Amino acid sequence: MKIISYNVNGIRAAITKGFLEWLQQANPDVICLQEIKATPEQIPLAAFEAAGYPYHYWYPAEKKGYSGVAILSKIKPNNVVYGTGIEHMDKEGRNLRVDFDELSVMSLYLPSGTNIARLDHKFMFMDDFQQYVNELKNDFPNLVIGGDYNICHEAIDIHDPIRNAKVSGFLPQERTWLDIFMKNGFVDSFRHFNKDPHHYTWWSYRANARNNNKGWRIDYLLVSHLLENRLKRAVILPEAKHSDHCPVLVEIE
Repeated sequence: MKIISYNVNGIRAAITKGFLEWLQQANPDVICLQEIKATPEQIPLAAFEAAGYPYHYWYPAEKKGYSGVAILSKIKPNNVVYGTGIEHMDKEGRNLRVDFDELSVMSLYLPSGTNIARLDHKFMFMDDFQQYVNELKNDFPNLVIGGDYNICHEAIDIHDPIRNAKVSGFLPQERTWLDIFMKNGFVDSFRHFNKDPHHYTWWSYRANARNNNKGWRIDYLLVSHLLENRLKRAVILPEAKHSDHCPVLVEIE
């Protein structure tokens, strides 16, 4: 199964930049989207079906034009779960899961900590999400969580770790949380295959950051340890330019 995760920073804007054509070429079995910023009524659903994705699930935020996640699939899932049942997560449309015979795939959009209030919210989300996943793994042990985690795990994952040491997304508390989250049963699929620096998934629109590759690796496909021996490939796809993020891909046998 080929799975992609992609923060599109507005699905409608991405479509105008050639997202549908790229999707057909990339041809994943499942793609997790984050930051769709639209409701299903605002999205050309028939175009996704024509592109080969008859099964598509959209979970927008209550606030218009904000957040939201989606999953598109070539394969019909056995079950679809919108949200977590935790109100502060669900009103912002940050979690969507589909269950297949041998694994479950989640699209996650973890909040950013743009100010003190949102940083406090982010820490609350992180704690509640850890507890939610701990319980979820009991029933769905073969879990793939693709998404924008808004956290760089290690210094290798950010272009300037010294200057960004006190910036949300690279705070010690955030990095420690992600480290513990992974050690609680997940493999960073990209780092499973690639230990090299200078691989990023998000670049600021300022200061020509993308062309200079001054980025952050904040998008992950974390895979249950139980699936580690079935990992075939994991890559970042920086040539896809429909967003300030780029897609990440994993192939599981």
